Amino acid sequence: MNILIADDESIIRTGIRRTLEQSLPDCGIHLAASADEAARVLSEHPIDIVLTDILMPGMDGLEFMRLSRRSYPAIKWVVISAHSEFAYAQKAVQLGAKDYLLKPIGKKRLLELVGELAAELAAESSALKEGELLRSSRKYLREAMFQRLASGQDVGQLDVPSLMDCYPSFHLVMVRLEPGLRDAGLEHFVVDNVFSELLERSGDGFVVSYDRHTLIGVAAVEAEEALSGLLASLRGYLGRYLRIPFQIASSGRIGEIREVPDAVRKLYRTMTAADEPGQAPLRIKGGSDNKAIEVALQYIAAHYREESLSLERIAAVVYLNPVYFSQLFKQKTGQGFKDYLIGLRLEEARQLLRESDLKLGEIAERIGYQDMRHFTQVFRKRFQMTPTEYRQEKKNTAPGISNT
Repeated sequence: MNILIADDESIIRTGIRRTLEQSLPDCGIHLAASADEAARVLSEHPIDIVLTDILMPGMDGLEFMRLSRRSYPAIKWVVISAHSEFAYAQKAVQLGAKDYLLKPIGKKRLLELVGELAAELAAESSALKEGELLRSSRKYLREAMFQRLASGQDVGQLDVPSLMDCYPSFHLVMVRLEPGLRDAGLEHFVVDNVFSELLERSGDGFVVSYDRHTLIGVAAVEAEEALSGLLASLRGYLGRYLRIPFQIASSGRIGEIREVPDAVRKLYRTMTAADEPGQAPLRIKGGSDNKAIEVALQYIAAHYREESLSLERIAAVVYLNPVYFSQLFKQKTGQGFKDYLIGLRLEEARQLLRESDLKLGEIAERIGYQDMRHFTQVFRKRFQMTPTEYRQEKKNTAPGISNT
């Protein structure tokens, strides 16, 4: 049995691994600090169980789970989170998660749950697995054949007509991710799963990888209107999920399999003809600004008590340039990042001053200030009084206390 632990906090990953290795020494344990790394692990290893955090760099765990279900339907998912909000748990269950564990995770419950999932995996019908294997084998054979055909390679003795008998005619849709310094592994994974899901909704088809930055979809849709709807949906979803620019281009209807290599070459030339008027496909800036800020706000809410939290760190989480992220954050929230962070910290400080007997140094440390003097200065600048004065004022105005 192979288990993947996806969490951006090293202490959580290593703690869960240690617990599992001590009790289940025969298990293969794999670690990932982001959805990007997790996608790579899923592509390289036969994973049975995934334990995924919600807030991770690049893509949250719930979205990663949703996008992975089609490619890995047999995996058992468990969501782990520091958030107890019902909405998170509800969405996790709707997506098929077997459980929703709150941090810190109890060893006993973790081992019980993994044991239950192991038993569930063992009890699944071997006949069902064999049937799924046959379907998968045909699917992978067809996609491997088409990949070689699209690249102009010899397909050997493969019976191409029988493998393509479900697709008497189709369109080719090419998606190309902009090459750059950043590894496009997660983006490639997203395109594959989102595109495949949309093809199932709009008609039939499949997706193959042409190279590290390019994927080709075989879209067997009934009408041109259906193709237009498919392309519009694909642009919308990829614009929401991807963090790098991408291009989309489509062919006319293809009725003969021998037309594929030439059609692929034409699409690829179109993709790389950005400087030729009238030839370039639509180039879309990947990523939704609103989605980026939503993820950033969730991350800040979970980490604002950490002294090391910085604008650069948040920008890296959502894969944006720090200068652009700073401008975007102010545009979307009406506040600069620094003022927003100070506001969160001082609001908790005021609550602690009103409702607890903690010393000022303890309060300062709890909200992310190691220097009590700096905390006092920031507090006084924001509220025109020191933390001590604020605490005394609230005590004097508490119900039942009179100043006369």
